[in-house]
Amino acid sequence: MKFAKRKIAVCTSQAIVLMAAWPCLAYADDQDAVQTITVTAQSRSQEAQAVPIPFQTMNASQLDKLAATSLDSLNGYIPGLAVDGSQATQPFYYLRGVGTNDFGIGTDSPVGVYIDGVYSGKTGGALMNFNDVQRIEVLKGPQGTLFGRNSAAGAISVVSNAPSDELEAEATLRGGNYGSYYLAGLLNVPLNADFDLRFNVVDNQSNGWLKDSGTGQNYANANDWGTRTALLWKGPDQLKAVLTWEHESLNQMARPAMSLIPVSASGTAPAFPANPATYVNPLNSPLYNDGVSPNKETRTFNGVSLRIEKPLQWADFTSTTAYRHFNSYNLEDEDGTNNYVTFLDIANIEKNTTWQQEFKLAGKNETVDWVAGVSMFHEDAYQDNQANTNTDTYNTVANNTTGVPLFTALNAGASQYGLPLNFLGNSWQENMYNNGVYKSVAAYGDVIWHLQPKLNLTTGLRLTRDSKEFTWDYPTRIATALDSTIAAANQYGFFTGQSQALAALTQNFLIDASAPASHMNLSRSWNDASPRLVLDYHYTPDIMSYASITKGYQSGGFNSEFMGQQFQPETVWNYEAGVKSYFKSIKLMVNASVFHYKFTNLQSLTLVQATGNPIPSYEVTNADQSANGLDLDIHWQPTRNLRLYANAEYIDQKYGTYTVPNGPDLTGQAVGTPFWSGAAGIDYSWYDVLDGVVNLDVQHAYTGATRCNDDSAAQMTCLSTPAVTIGGAQNRTDLHFGWQRNDRRWGLALYVNNLFNQRYVVDGNPVSAVLGTPYAYVTAPRLMGLQLNVRM
Repeated sequence: MKFAKRKIAVCTSQAIVLMAAWPCLAYADDQDAVQTITVTAQSRSQEAQAVPIPFQTMNASQLDKLAATSLDSLNGYIPGLAVDGSQATQPFYYLRGVGTNDFGIGTDSPVGVYIDGVYSGKTGGALMNFNDVQRIEVLKGPQGTLFGRNSAAGAISVVSNAPSDELEAEATLRGGNYGSYYLAGLLNVPLNADFDLRFNVVDNQSNGWLKDSGTGQNYANANDWGTRTALLWKGPDQLKAVLTWEHESLNQMARPAMSLIPVSASGTAPAFPANPATYVNPLNSPLYNDGVSPNKETRTFNGVSLRIEKPLQWADFTSTTAYRHFNSYNLEDEDGTNNYVTFLDIANIEKNTTWQQEFKLAGKNETVDWVAGVSMFHEDAYQDNQANTNTDTYNTVANNTTGVPLFTALNAGASQYGLPLNFLGNSWQENMYNNGVYKSVAAYGDVIWHLQPKLNLTTGLRLTRDSKEFTWDYPTRIATALDSTIAAANQYGFFTGQSQALAALTQNFLIDASAPASHMNLSRSWNDASPRLVLDYHYTPDIMSYASITKGYQSGGFNSEFMGQQFQPETVWNYEAGVKSYFKSIKLMVNASVFHYKFTNLQSLTLVQATGNPIPSYEVTNADQSANGLDLDIHWQPTRNLRLYANAEYIDQKYGTYTVPNGPDLTGQAVGTPFWSGAAGIDYSWYDVLDGVVNLDVQHAYTGATRCNDDSAAQMTCLSTPAVTIGGAQNRTDLHFGWQRNDRRWGLALYVNNLFNQRYVVDGNPVSAVLGTPYAYVTAPRLMGLQLNVRM
């Protein structure tokens, strides 16, 4: 079997990392040849340095050096982007300080995630393993004009490799500590002159780096595999069609909850309220979790898309049709203990189906470069938010909030009259069923006017109509054994004249018991027009400055946690000015931009103390926010062997007029986003070593401390005690040292993530504070291993 020869370009550096257009060196006669990097940030192929948008990219080589498996692996290396992937089925994205941590299906994320142009939302299908990724583009600032749904803060575009007419076969195998291994395989086969087939498989496994001290169960493990199959048809008259099927299966332990309090004796409720002075450091404390299932996180995902491209005499036509469906289940411990009297587990169960269709036309001539299109989106989302607890936990909550341990008092009363009744030790389950049907239709256009040979004006507009229908269903709690005890008590006349006590035993206490009904349905529609205006001037072919004004929009929605609660759409105006420059003589790239944005009605999830309810609950609130910031990216190659790179973001983000419901006034206070985040690295290559290239890449990421406000302590985003700190600055250093043969057929490397084993306590959770059991999460330890690459 003869394999087609390919031209090989040696781009062993991370140098392209984070802002496109860093020149790779072609490993040929001319070592200084510049390879142009193209991106699709403006919905058409362009040289990256000519795009007047602040964005950063990572290609497959850079992802490989980080041993990155998903977007969550990039935290710190794209300043301004934060991805919480601790729950793969419920990821959270933040860009330039804007995002949402709402786990309900009634809201959307202002950071749009697009896989090959297909919107992936914020739910279970938005964070999956990388599978044959060509590059990632992270666009900062509102991108709704071109990208569409829910991109008010920015967009993340993941671009996969397409089938080609070359026979290819390659595999990557990693093996590391904590029993981890990773396998990625590719086979590209030209079936005939008209059809090419590309098949990929990824399998990511790990035993986990955390163990439950009570059960011996491994946590923080990985069990995730997926496939991607793409078939390319080359039809007549340059017609192309790519049919893609993606499948993924996830089945692993849920995120562990690390207690912040000392271990209590079994059956004894901890001190209430918890005293921060006695908190323990969860990095040095044993893990004790429990679960009814037990804890686990699973997902089955399937997606099919069809992309058709056809050049016309006056434009290029593209049609994208996509179907996505997933089922997910995530049950995790919500009290950080295995104590029966504080037992609380929460399960998030979802089913989601989306259909998308986009038609696009693009053309250009000496005067204009234009794109126009229409898109349609339909989503059917179902969610069961399930709380699993028992009457002993209810007893603890009642004692902590009212001073009366309800079930202990009932048992004492039964004992006084010699009745064989026991109200403790019974399971208790509450459910919130939500269903959302969402429709969106949009028309858009974007035109680059070439006013002069060096001056361009871009005008864009998207018209959108969103329609949403939402259903809440809060049935009465399920407590079969308790109901039997109540029935027996009624036979004795135990509750005669005690109707209030009896009512407390039969209604919800965790889920909104004050809801006006057990079932409700609402529907709303919103219209929006989002414009875009950009002016760019090219001083030389390699130096360009630009200024832009863009509007972003996100539709309103519904709070799944609060029956009948709805909220308004959010909008943002972003003002930006920047420069992109490349100095060929010294091989130095400098890109920078300054920005100011103002959000109106930014949607966020906040834990609030509800009126008349001693148990706090999550509520989606609207708050005005504004920010001033700076993005900076520098790459320099002083010699053939050495490449240096650094990037940073500064942002000063504050609330407008805003008061937390039943909480403090945060007007003018910091939102929480750190002032500074940045990354830097050094990449050095030794050529002609054993007929190959040896490469060392070391990179470091820094995220500044959380900026605290008057509500930070209640939300547990800022915490400083003698034993533990939450919200402090974080550092991470990664290393990659490897050898690759010149023909790229073999490669061997050592990778180390978190080289100096720097670990942090993050995301303090106050949900179980009513139990006296606050908890948090911890970051991963040093992860390392060997990687083997084989290509044919």
